Amino acid sequence: MDITDTRATHDRVQTRTVRLLFGTQILGGVGVAIGIAVGALLLEDLTGTTALAGLGQSSAVVGGALLAIPIIAVTTRYGRRGGLALAYGCGVAGAVAIVTALWLRNPPLAFAGMFLLGGGTAANLQARYAAADLARPERRGRQLAIVVWATTIGAVAGPSLAPFADTLAGNLFDTPRYAGPFIASAIGFAAAAVILWVFLRPDPLLLARGPVVEEQAPVKPGIRAGLAVARANPDARTGITAVALGHLVMVAVMAMTPIHIKHGTPDPDTVTTIVGVILSLHIAGMYALSPVAGYATDRFGPRPVIFTGVALLLAACATAGTSGSNHTQLAAGLLLLGLGWSCTMVAGSAMLTNATTPADRPAVQGLSDLTMGLAGAAAGAASGFIIDIADYPTLTVIAAVAIIPATVQLLRHRSAPKEAT
Repeated sequence: MDITDTRATHDRVQTRTVRLLFGTQILGGVGVAIGIAVGALLLEDLTGTTALAGLGQSSAVVGGALLAIPIIAVTTRYGRRGGLALAYGCGVAGAVAIVTALWLRNPPLAFAGMFLLGGGTAANLQARYAAADLARPERRGRQLAIVVWATTIGAVAGPSLAPFADTLAGNLFDTPRYAGPFIASAIGFAAAAVILWVFLRPDPLLLARGPVVEEQAPVKPGIRAGLAVARANPDARTGITAVALGHLVMVAVMAMTPIHIKHGTPDPDTVTTIVGVILSLHIAGMYALSPVAGYATDRFGPRPVIFTGVALLLAACATAGTSGSNHTQLAAGLLLLGLGWSCTMVAGSAMLTNATTPADRPAVQGLSDLTMGLAGAAAGAASGFIIDIADYPTLTVIAAVAIIPATVQLLRHRSAPKEAT
Protein backbone atom coordinates (compact mmCIF):
# COMPACT_ATOMS: atom_id res chain seq x y z
CA MET A 1 0.00 0.00 0.00
CA ASP A 2 1.51 3.36 -1.06
CA ILE A 3 1.47 6.55 0.98
CA THR A 4 -1.64 7.91 -0.77
CA ASP A 5 -3.65 4.74 -0.06
CA THR A 6 -2.44 4.68 3.54
CA ARG A 7 -3.48 8.30 4.06
CA ALA A 8 -6.90 7.66 2.52
CA THR A 9 -7.41 4.65 4.82
CA HIS A 10 -6.37 6.70 7.84
CA ASP A 11 -8.78 9.48 6.86
CA ARG A 12 -11.71 7.04 6.60
CA VAL A 13 -10.95 5.44 9.94
CA GLN A 14 -10.39 8.86 11.51
CA THR A 15 -13.83 10.10 10.46
CA ARG A 16 -15.47 7.00 11.91
CA THR A 17 -13.40 7.21 15.10
CA VAL A 18 -14.35 10.82 15.80
CA ARG A 19 -18.05 10.03 15.30
CA LEU A 20 -17.84 7.13 17.75
CA LEU A 21 -15.94 9.18 20.29
CA PHE A 22 -18.39 12.06 19.98
CA GLY A 23 -21.28 9.78 20.94
CA THR A 24 -19.49 7.99 23.75
CA GLN A 25 -18.26 11.30 25.18
CA ILE A 26 -21.89 12.31 25.65
CA LEU A 27 -22.66 9.05 27.46
CA GLY A 28 -19.53 9.31 29.59
CA GLY A 29 -20.11 13.00 30.25
CA VAL A 30 -23.56 12.27 31.65
CA GLY A 31 -22.08 9.65 33.99
CA VAL A 32 -19.38 11.99 35.26
CA ALA A 33 -21.69 14.99 35.65
CA ILE A 34 -24.24 12.99 37.65
CA GLY A 35 -21.49 11.98 40.07
CA ILE A 36 -20.46 15.59 40.52
CA ALA A 37 -24.07 16.68 40.99
CA VAL A 38 -25.04 14.28 43.79
CA GLY A 39 -21.77 12.81 45.10
CA ALA A 40 -21.38 15.30 47.93
CA LEU A 41 -25.05 15.00 48.85
CA LEU A 42 -25.01 11.22 49.23
CA LEU A 43 -21.77 11.30 51.23
CA GLU A 44 -23.19 13.91 53.57
CA ASP A 45 -26.22 11.64 53.98
CA LEU A 46 -24.05 8.58 54.70
CA THR A 47 -21.48 10.25 56.96
CA GLY A 48 -23.70 12.81 58.66
CA THR A 49 -21.11 15.58 58.17
CA THR A 50 -20.44 18.18 55.52
CA ALA A 51 -16.70 18.04 56.21
CA LEU A 52 -16.38 14.51 54.82
CA ALA A 53 -18.85 15.11 52.00
CA GLY A 54 -16.39 17.36 50.19
CA LEU A 55 -13.83 14.57 50.07
CA GLY A 56 -16.01 12.60 47.67
CA GLN A 57 -15.16 14.80 44.70
CA SER A 58 -11.50 14.75 45.73
CA SER A 59 -11.64 10.94 45.71
CA ALA A 60 -13.03 10.99 42.17
CA VAL A 61 -10.37 13.46 40.99
CA VAL A 62 -7.52 11.46 42.53
CA GLY A 63 -9.05 8.28 41.16
CA GLY A 64 -9.17 9.73 37.66
CA ALA A 65 -5.51 10.70 37.94
CA LEU A 66 -4.14 7.47 39.42
CA LEU A 67 -6.25 5.18 37.25
CA ALA A 68 -4.48 6.74 34.27
CA ILE A 69 -1.46 4.58 35.16
CA PRO A 70 -3.02 1.14 34.45
CA ILE A 71 -5.17 2.59 31.66
CA ILE A 72 -2.10 3.83 29.81
CA ALA A 73 -0.29 0.52 30.33
CA VAL A 74 -3.21 -1.27 28.66
CA THR A 75 -3.51 1.37 25.93
CA THR A 76 0.17 1.11 25.06
CA ARG A 77 0.04 -2.67 24.69
CA TYR A 78 -3.43 -3.21 23.25
CA GLY A 79 -4.58 0.12 21.77
CA ARG A 80 -7.27 2.67 22.54
CA ARG A 81 -10.09 0.10 22.62
CA GLY A 82 -8.61 -1.70 25.58
CA GLY A 83 -7.65 1.44 27.47
CA LEU A 84 -10.98 3.21 27.05
CA ALA A 85 -12.97 0.06 27.84
CA LEU A 86 -10.93 -0.41 31.04
CA ALA A 87 -11.48 3.22 32.03
CA TYR A 88 -15.23 3.07 31.53
CA GLY A 89 -15.26 -0.34 33.25
CA CYS A 90 -13.73 1.27 36.33
CA GLY A 91 -16.49 3.88 36.18
CA VAL A 92 -19.13 1.12 36.09
CA ALA A 93 -17.51 -0.62 39.06
CA GLY A 94 -17.44 2.67 40.96
CA ALA A 95 -21.11 3.41 40.32
CA VAL A 96 -22.10 -0.11 41.37
CA ALA A 97 -20.01 0.21 44.54
CA ILE A 98 -21.73 3.49 45.42
CA VAL A 99 -25.20 2.01 44.94
CA THR A 100 -24.18 -0.96 47.11
CA ALA A 101 -22.82 1.43 49.73
CA LEU A 102 -26.17 3.20 49.83
CA TRP A 103 -27.98 -0.09 50.41
CA LEU A 104 -25.53 -1.10 53.14
CA ARG A 105 -25.09 2.42 54.58
CA ASN A 106 -21.33 1.94 54.23
CA PRO A 107 -19.36 5.22 53.86
CA PRO A 108 -15.91 3.63 53.19
CA LEU A 109 -17.37 1.66 50.28
CA ALA A 110 -18.90 4.87 48.94
CA PHE A 111 -15.51 6.62 49.00
CA ALA A 112 -13.96 3.63 47.20
CA GLY A 113 -16.74 3.87 44.65
CA MET A 114 -16.08 7.56 44.09
CA PHE A 115 -12.40 6.75 43.51
CA LEU A 116 -13.30 4.18 40.83
CA LEU A 117 -15.89 6.54 39.37
CA GLY A 118 -12.90 8.67 38.39
CA GLY A 119 -12.33 6.11 35.63
CA GLY A 120 -15.13 7.82 33.72
CA THR A 121 -13.22 11.10 33.88
CA ALA A 122 -10.03 9.34 32.79
CA ALA A 123 -11.88 7.87 29.80
CA ASN A 124 -13.26 11.26 28.78
CA LEU A 125 -9.77 12.75 28.91
CA GLN A 126 -8.12 9.89 27.01
CA ALA A 127 -10.77 10.08 24.29
CA ARG A 128 -9.41 13.42 23.11
CA TYR A 129 -6.10 11.76 22.34
CA ALA A 130 -7.81 8.90 20.52
CA ALA A 131 -9.31 11.56 18.25
CA ALA A 132 -5.81 12.78 17.37
CA ASP A 133 -4.12 9.44 16.60
CA LEU A 134 -4.96 9.38 12.89
CA ALA A 135 -5.71 13.06 12.35
CA ARG A 136 -3.63 14.94 9.82
CA PRO A 137 -1.07 17.08 11.69
CA GLU A 138 -2.63 20.28 10.39
CA ARG A 139 -6.06 19.26 11.75
CA ARG A 140 -5.19 17.64 15.08
CA GLY A 141 -6.29 20.60 17.15
CA ARG A 142 -9.75 20.67 15.61
CA GLN A 143 -10.26 16.92 15.82
CA LEU A 144 -9.21 16.87 19.45
CA ALA A 145 -11.41 19.87 20.25
CA ILE A 146 -14.53 18.32 18.68
CA VAL A 147 -14.34 15.46 21.18
CA VAL A 148 -13.73 17.89 24.06
CA TRP A 149 -16.77 19.87 22.92
CA ALA A 150 -18.98 16.76 23.00
CA THR A 151 -18.46 16.67 26.77
CA THR A 152 -20.57 19.85 26.97
CA ILE A 153 -23.74 17.94 26.14
CA GLY A 154 -23.20 15.32 28.84
CA ALA A 155 -22.03 17.89 31.40
CA VAL A 156 -25.16 19.97 30.90
CA ALA A 157 -27.60 17.05 30.68
CA GLY A 158 -26.21 15.01 33.59
CA PRO A 159 -27.28 17.16 36.56
CA SER A 160 -30.73 17.67 34.99
CA LEU A 161 -31.20 13.91 34.62
CA ALA A 162 -30.18 13.13 38.20
CA PRO A 163 -33.57 13.90 39.87
CA PHE A 164 -35.45 12.00 37.16
CA ALA A 165 -33.15 8.96 37.51
CA ASP A 166 -33.53 9.03 41.29
CA THR A 167 -37.32 9.16 41.12
CA LEU A 168 -37.55 6.48 38.43
CA ALA A 169 -35.27 4.03 40.23
CA GLY A 170 -37.06 4.62 43.51
CA ASN A 171 -40.46 3.96 41.99
CA LEU A 172 -39.39 0.87 40.02
CA PHE A 173 -36.96 -0.80 42.41
CA ASP A 174 -37.47 0.97 45.74
CA THR A 175 -33.81 2.02 45.75
CA PRO A 176 -32.31 4.26 48.45
CA ARG A 177 -32.18 7.98 47.83
CA TYR A 178 -29.36 8.99 45.42
CA ALA A 179 -28.99 5.45 44.05
CA GLY A 180 -30.86 6.22 40.81
CA PRO A 181 -28.32 8.71 39.43
CA PHE A 182 -25.48 6.26 39.90
CA ILE A 183 -27.46 3.47 38.27
CA ALA A 184 -27.78 5.84 35.32
CA SER A 185 -24.02 6.49 35.50
CA ALA A 186 -23.30 2.76 35.39
CA ILE A 187 -25.56 2.35 32.36
CA GLY A 188 -23.93 5.28 30.55
CA PHE A 189 -20.40 4.09 31.24
CA ALA A 190 -21.26 0.50 30.30
CA ALA A 191 -22.88 1.59 27.03
CA ALA A 192 -19.81 3.68 26.14
CA ALA A 193 -17.47 0.77 26.93
CA VAL A 194 -19.46 -1.70 24.84
CA ILE A 195 -19.80 0.66 21.87
CA LEU A 196 -16.06 1.37 21.81
CA TRP A 197 -15.09 -2.27 22.33
CA VAL A 198 -17.32 -3.46 19.50
CA PHE A 199 -17.01 -0.66 16.97
CA LEU A 200 -13.60 1.00 17.48
CA ARG A 201 -12.03 -1.22 14.83
CA PRO A 202 -9.44 -0.88 13.49
CA ASP A 203 -7.90 0.64 16.57
CA PRO A 204 -6.67 4.17 15.70
CA LEU A 205 -3.52 3.99 17.83
CA LEU A 206 -2.44 0.61 16.49
CA LEU A 207 -3.17 1.72 12.93
CA ALA A 208 -1.15 4.91 13.46
CA ARG A 209 1.85 2.88 14.64
CA GLY A 210 1.85 0.74 11.53
CA PRO A 211 2.69 -2.95 11.17
CA VAL A 212 6.46 -2.67 11.70
CA VAL A 213 6.57 -0.24 14.62
CA GLU A 214 7.99 -2.89 16.96
CA GLU A 215 11.08 -3.18 14.75
CA GLN A 216 11.47 0.57 14.37
CA ALA A 217 10.70 1.81 17.88
CA PRO A 218 9.81 -0.66 20.63
CA VAL A 219 6.78 0.42 22.60
CA LYS A 220 7.51 1.16 26.26
CA PRO A 221 4.38 1.21 28.41
CA GLY A 222 3.91 3.17 31.58
CA ILE A 223 4.37 6.56 33.13
CA ARG A 224 8.11 6.07 33.59
CA ALA A 225 8.53 5.86 29.83
CA GLY A 226 6.50 9.06 29.51
CA LEU A 227 8.82 10.82 31.94
CA ALA A 228 11.85 9.79 29.90
CA VAL A 229 10.30 11.17 26.70
CA ALA A 230 9.19 14.40 28.39
CA ARG A 231 12.67 15.02 29.82
CA ALA A 232 14.19 14.77 26.36
CA ASN A 233 11.44 16.65 24.50
CA PRO A 234 10.87 20.35 25.31
CA ASP A 235 7.60 20.59 23.39
CA ALA A 236 6.12 17.56 25.15
CA ARG A 237 7.23 19.03 28.47
CA THR A 238 5.70 22.41 27.63
CA GLY A 239 2.42 20.81 26.60
CA ILE A 240 2.23 18.86 29.87
CA THR A 241 3.03 22.02 31.87
CA ALA A 242 0.38 24.09 30.09
CA VAL A 243 -2.35 21.47 30.58
CA ALA A 244 -1.50 20.83 34.25
CA LEU A 245 -1.14 24.45 35.35
CA GLY A 246 -4.17 25.61 33.38
CA HIS A 247 -6.18 22.93 35.16
CA LEU A 248 -4.68 23.85 38.54
CA VAL A 249 -5.67 27.51 38.20
CA MET A 250 -9.15 26.64 36.97
CA VAL A 251 -9.89 24.18 39.79
CA ALA A 252 -8.47 26.42 42.52
CA VAL A 253 -10.62 29.41 41.60
CA MET A 254 -13.73 27.51 40.52
CA ALA A 255 -13.87 25.27 43.60
CA MET A 256 -14.16 28.18 46.03
CA THR A 257 -16.39 30.43 43.95
CA PRO A 258 -19.62 29.03 45.49
CA ILE A 259 -18.23 29.72 48.97
CA HIS A 260 -17.30 33.26 47.91
CA ILE A 261 -20.82 33.79 46.58
CA LYS A 262 -22.38 32.41 49.77
CA HIS A 263 -20.30 34.69 51.99
CA GLY A 264 -21.12 37.77 49.93
CA THR A 265 -24.86 37.23 49.38
CA PRO A 266 -27.24 38.66 52.00
CA ASP A 267 -30.18 36.47 50.96
CA PRO A 268 -29.25 32.79 51.43
CA ASP A 269 -32.26 31.70 49.37
CA THR A 270 -30.69 33.16 46.21
CA VAL A 271 -27.25 31.57 46.63
CA THR A 272 -28.06 28.35 44.78
CA THR A 273 -29.52 30.22 41.81
CA ILE A 274 -26.55 32.57 41.55
CA VAL A 275 -24.07 29.71 41.83
CA GLY A 276 -25.93 27.76 39.14
CA VAL A 277 -25.91 30.63 36.65
CA ILE A 278 -22.26 31.55 37.20
CA LEU A 279 -20.99 27.97 37.06
CA SER A 280 -23.06 27.32 33.95
CA LEU A 281 -21.29 30.22 32.26
CA HIS A 282 -17.98 28.81 33.46
CA ILE A 283 -18.73 25.37 32.01
CA ALA A 284 -19.80 27.01 28.74
CA GLY A 285 -16.44 28.77 28.64
CA MET A 286 -14.63 25.48 29.23
CA TYR A 287 -16.29 23.44 26.49
CA ALA A 288 -18.57 25.39 24.16
CA LEU A 289 -15.79 27.27 22.35
CA SER A 290 -13.21 24.47 22.37
CA PRO A 291 -13.57 24.04 18.56
CA VAL A 292 -12.44 27.66 18.20
CA ALA A 293 -9.36 26.89 20.31
CA GLY A 294 -8.76 23.82 18.13
CA TYR A 295 -9.04 25.80 14.90
CA ALA A 296 -6.68 28.48 16.24
CA THR A 297 -4.20 25.80 17.30
CA ASP A 298 -4.13 24.36 13.78
CA ARG A 299 -4.06 27.79 12.12
CA PHE A 300 -1.50 29.58 14.29
CA GLY A 301 0.23 26.78 16.20
CA PRO A 302 -0.12 25.66 19.83
CA ARG A 303 2.18 28.25 21.38
CA PRO A 304 0.14 31.39 20.59
CA VAL A 305 -3.01 29.64 21.80
CA ILE A 306 -1.33 28.60 25.06
CA PHE A 307 -0.15 32.19 25.54
CA THR A 308 -3.72 33.32 24.92
CA GLY A 309 -4.93 30.81 27.50
CA VAL A 310 -2.42 32.08 30.06
CA ALA A 311 -3.52 35.67 29.41
CA LEU A 312 -7.19 34.68 29.82
CA LEU A 313 -6.45 32.86 33.08
CA LEU A 314 -4.61 35.90 34.44
CA ALA A 315 -7.48 38.15 33.38
CA ALA A 316 -9.92 35.75 35.01
CA CYS A 317 -8.06 35.85 38.31
CA ALA A 318 -7.95 39.65 38.22
CA THR A 319 -11.62 39.97 37.29
CA ALA A 320 -12.96 37.40 39.76
CA GLY A 321 -10.58 38.44 42.53
CA THR A 322 -11.70 42.08 42.45
CA SER A 323 -15.42 41.35 41.95
CA GLY A 324 -16.42 41.62 45.60
CA SER A 325 -20.20 41.23 45.71
CA ASN A 326 -20.59 42.16 42.01
CA HIS A 327 -21.96 38.92 40.60
CA THR A 328 -21.91 40.17 37.02
CA GLN A 329 -18.16 40.80 37.24
CA LEU A 330 -17.67 37.45 38.98
CA ALA A 331 -19.57 35.70 36.18
CA ALA A 332 -17.31 37.40 33.62
CA GLY A 333 -14.28 36.21 35.56
CA LEU A 334 -15.51 32.61 35.64
CA LEU A 335 -16.31 32.74 31.92
CA LEU A 336 -12.75 33.91 31.23
CA LEU A 337 -11.48 31.16 33.51
CA GLY A 338 -13.26 28.54 31.41
CA LEU A 339 -11.96 30.02 28.15
CA GLY A 340 -8.39 30.08 29.47
CA TRP A 341 -8.67 26.44 30.56
CA SER A 342 -9.99 25.49 27.12
CA CYS A 343 -7.06 27.13 25.35
CA THR A 344 -4.38 25.57 27.54
CA MET A 345 -6.09 22.15 27.45
CA VAL A 346 -6.62 21.95 23.69
CA ALA A 347 -3.37 23.59 22.59
CA GLY A 348 -1.24 21.88 25.24
CA SER A 349 -2.69 18.47 24.34
CA ALA A 350 -2.10 19.12 20.63
CA MET A 351 1.47 20.27 21.30
CA LEU A 352 2.53 17.16 23.19
CA THR A 353 0.78 14.93 20.63
CA ASN A 354 2.51 16.65 17.71
CA ALA A 355 5.88 16.38 19.43
CA THR A 356 5.81 12.62 20.00
CA THR A 357 5.72 9.48 17.86
CA PRO A 358 2.77 7.06 17.88
CA ALA A 359 4.90 4.63 19.90
CA ASP A 360 5.58 7.20 22.63
CA ARG A 361 2.26 9.02 22.71
CA PRO A 362 0.22 6.89 25.15
CA ALA A 363 2.89 7.06 27.85
CA VAL A 364 3.36 10.83 27.47
CA GLN A 365 -0.38 11.47 27.26
CA GLY A 366 -0.94 9.33 30.35
CA LEU A 367 1.75 11.29 32.18
CA SER A 368 -0.04 14.51 31.18
CA ASP A 369 -3.41 13.31 32.48
CA LEU A 370 -1.84 12.03 35.70
CA THR A 371 -0.06 15.34 36.26
CA MET A 372 -3.20 17.31 35.44
CA GLY A 373 -5.35 15.23 37.78
CA LEU A 374 -2.96 15.49 40.69
CA ALA A 375 -2.57 19.24 40.10
CA GLY A 376 -6.34 19.65 40.17
CA ALA A 377 -6.69 17.55 43.32
CA ALA A 378 -3.96 19.55 45.06
CA ALA A 379 -5.54 22.83 43.97
CA GLY A 380 -8.96 21.81 45.21
CA ALA A 381 -7.60 20.74 48.58
CA ALA A 382 -5.35 23.78 49.04
CA SER A 383 -7.97 26.32 47.98
CA GLY A 384 -10.16 25.56 50.98
CA PHE A 385 -7.28 26.15 53.39
CA ILE A 386 -6.36 29.41 51.64
CA ILE A 387 -9.93 30.69 51.94
CA ASP A 388 -9.99 29.63 55.60
CA ILE A 389 -6.87 31.60 56.54
CA ALA A 390 -7.16 34.46 54.03
CA ASP A 391 -9.87 35.29 51.46
CA TYR A 392 -11.00 34.79 47.86
CA PRO A 393 -8.91 37.66 46.38
CA THR A 394 -5.79 36.12 47.95
CA LEU A 395 -6.68 32.78 46.38
CA THR A 396 -6.93 34.36 42.93
CA VAL A 397 -3.54 36.05 43.35
CA ILE A 398 -1.90 32.75 44.32
CA ALA A 399 -3.64 31.03 41.38
CA ALA A 400 -2.36 33.71 39.01
CA VAL A 401 1.21 33.24 40.24
CA ALA A 402 0.88 29.48 39.67
CA ILE A 403 0.42 29.91 35.90
CA ILE A 404 3.73 31.78 35.50
CA PRO A 405 5.87 28.61 35.04
CA ALA A 406 3.88 27.78 31.90
CA THR A 407 4.83 31.17 30.46
CA VAL A 408 8.48 30.68 31.39
CA GLN A 409 8.47 27.25 29.76
CA LEU A 410 7.07 28.70 26.54
CA LEU A 411 9.62 31.52 26.43
CA ARG A 412 12.56 29.19 27.11
CA HIS A 413 11.74 26.84 24.24
CA ARG A 414 10.63 28.93 21.29
CA SER A 415 11.76 26.53 18.57
CA ALA A 416 9.65 23.42 18.43
CA PRO A 417 11.14 20.22 17.06
CA LYS A 418 9.77 18.80 13.84
CA GLU A 419 6.30 17.37 14.29
CA ALA A 420 6.10 13.65 14.75
CA THR A 421 3.28 12.37 12.59
